[in-house]
Amino acid sequence: MKIENVKVYDLEESVKASKYPMAISTDKCNFDITDTVKRLAQSPKGEAHDQFLSGIRVAFDLTFSNKAWIELERYRFITFVSSQSTMHRIAKFDLSQQYNEYVDKRIISIMNELKEQYNNTHDMEDYLKLLYSNPSGFELTARLTTNYRCLKGVYSQRKNHRLPEWRKFCNWIETLPYASELII
Repeated sequence: MKIENVKVYDLEESVKASKYPMAISTDKCNFDITDTVKRLAQSPKGEAHDQFLSGIRVAFDLTFSNKAWIELERYRFITFVSSQSTMHRIAKFDLSQQYNEYVDKRIISIMNELKEQYNNTHDMEDYLKLLYSNPSGFELTARLTTNYRCLKGVYSQRKNHRLPEWRKFCNWIETLPYASELII
């Protein structure tokens, strides 16, 4: 798992906006992360008091295994901007670089044989054997966008997950600006 090119947008503006419901004049709303802002951010799911977290947007490049990608797709508010393609590039990847440390070396050897077979024949059956034999430890990179509210849900559900990628991802969430006050 690897995360790069992280950008956080509208943090100050969204914290200011969290104060609008109780404001008489929005001119006096500021970026101070007060105890009230923290309580709003830490409100339970479904109460909607943490809605302002949706305005704190995060964009990043994530390299994850096929297994973790399948689980990530359940979070509706994580949007794929662009990603590497197994369908288009599996026969071109350097497979020794694409698998995580949990993929058995014997399987990687078989995958390289299947890749070589397809690249020699360009036969559709050989392509499908290569594609469908690909193990869950195959890693791809995607550009994603999300927000602090979604990351709050991911963190609470995945911080103690059995897959090491999820625990590393949650450790990364902890490094985001004001994560301890607004997400964790």
